Amino acid sequence: MTATDLIAMSITGCGCLFFVAGSVGMLRFPDVFARLHAATKTDNLGLGLVLFGLLWQADDIFIAFKLVLTWLLMLVSSSAACHLIAQSALRSSGIQKES
Repeated sequence: MTATDLIAMSITGCGCLFFVAGSVGMLRFPDVFARLHAATKTDNLGLGLVLFGLLWQADDIFIAFKLVLTWLLMLVSSSAACHLIAQSALRSSGIQKES
């Protein structure tokens, strides 16, 4: 096992810890907005760390490009989904949004 393998495994392991923390937050936080915060923040950072760990193992620049593109697409889709869920929760709860 080389030093590159150890670095990749430790970064990927940190990313997995963020996924676990986000899952615990989804179960423990009291309302929709706190759960959304836990899910989006930890998933974005967790996936970023996992993919950064995989970048250490990538043999080709095209594979590295696909990993980075996957993370960027996840950032955009996660933010859009979080925004839509928060809007729906606001509408269903009857809270008036400030202009």
